[in-house]
Amino acid sequence: MPDDELDEAFELGRTCALAAECGRDLRRCAQMYSGLFPAAAFGAEFYSALTLGTAFSAPWARADRLKIVNRTALWVVALDRLVDHTVTTREQVNRLTRECLSVADGAVPQSAITRFLADLRDELSTVKEFDDLQWLWRDQLARMMAGMTRAWVWRDTHALPTLARYLDNADSRGSCFVDVSHWIYTADSWTKTHLESVRAVSRQVQRYLHLLGDVASYRRDMSWGDLNVLSLGVSRAEVTTMMAVLAREAEALIEPVRAHSPRTAVYLRRQIGFNAGFTGISDFEPVT
Repeated sequence: MPDDELDEAFELGRTCALAAECGRDLRRCAQMYSGLFPAAAFGAEFYSALTLGTAFSAPWARADRLKIVNRTALWVVALDRLVDHTVTTREQVNRLTRECLSVADGAVPQSAITRFLADLRDELSTVKEFDDLQWLWRDQLARMMAGMTRAWVWRDTHALPTLARYLDNADSRGSCFVDVSHWIYTADSWTKTHLESVRAVSRQVQRYLHLLGDVASYRRDMSWGDLNVLSLGVSRAEVTTMMAVLAREAEALIEPVRAHSPRTAVYLRRQIGFNAGFTGISDFEPVT
């Protein structure tokens, strides 16, 4: 085997081992929050898929440095499941939002979902920069919850937002909140100092992931009655064309970051590439 193939195989094996170690941590974490992660909905495949994504986005990291990104992503999934499949009234959605934002501000949690959020908040507070960056973390949490609430209302009222409006609500996907949490916990000083501008790049990547996730989960979403871009009267061709545009726009925003923080740029770029490859959705113009 040529040396470059051997090196590539080694890196792939190391990254898969990293994902497996992170997966064990996530399964232990899920057991701490009774009722949020029933085995029927959260099997081994789910944890593996989640941690493979983060490991391949930041393969240089140790498992303990990926703890927050993985656990925050897990929390977002639990929150999304509550909003989509548990709450039945607008007031319940609003109450959940108020409780989460209150805990983000330091309140004592009253439920499993807010206890999990409080534990994330407390872990982030071990990083000295969190005092200065908590406002941005809390702001992105509020944007995500507002997006989830808006999506809930659209689904409840059978509204059909335009593709543009649907994309404007991409904060409901939650990936930017995950990224912000990850960077506060582990990023270099340049990224933390410029976190507000880096968040704007993450939100552009999030728009792409918003559509990619919908294309990948269309059949499941339809069977559950979830909102999906392909149920809004938008053709798959229109969606994949927009995905190509979003990927190019994201690449243009990522490239200037590379000069200051190569790992932050690679992390963002790999989110696009890994998720497209993992879902097997490649019928759009690739990023070059």
